[in-house]
Amino acid sequence: MSLPSVCPDDGNASIGLASTASTGLPAQDLIASAPPASCATAPLVDPAALQDLGAQLDSPAVAKGFARDYTKMWDQRYRSLASALERRDLAGSMDAVLSLKTSSAMVGGLRLAQLAGELEAAIRAGDVDHALSLLCDVAERGGETVDELQYSYVLWES
Repeated sequence: MSLPSVCPDDGNASIGLASTASTGLPAQDLIASAPPASCATAPLVDPAALQDLGAQLDSPAVAKGFARDYTKMWDQRYRSLASALERRDLAGSMDAVLSLKTSSAMVGGLRLAQLAGELEAAIRAGDVDHALSLLCDVAERGGETVDELQYSYVLWES
């Protein structure tokens, strides 16, 4: 699996992955356009993403630091998204959701990245009510992603 290619300016809310060999899932199961119920098809966290990031940066320590920072910033990132949506600030909401989608994909948080892709689509469509309805799922998936990263990668020393 390699880093996602994200196209925030073309109206496409999906995250395309260059390779799915490490997850064993067909590419169509990793596209962010599926509804939240289908987020269960992707692994919660794919550790291959951070391994690939470490290899691309020629530094596993930098990748691990990125994952640590991601977990530390989760609450702030979520509050920023929720606050912007509650204020119906579409530009602020878009900025927050793109940050969430991209960083989640980079750490291997595939289910959260998919859900963020659906949220992005709702924001692009101006459907703030639908976007607000997804916040509970985002909070839950985000907490699970952070827990999994802390358990299996960030705190795990090899």
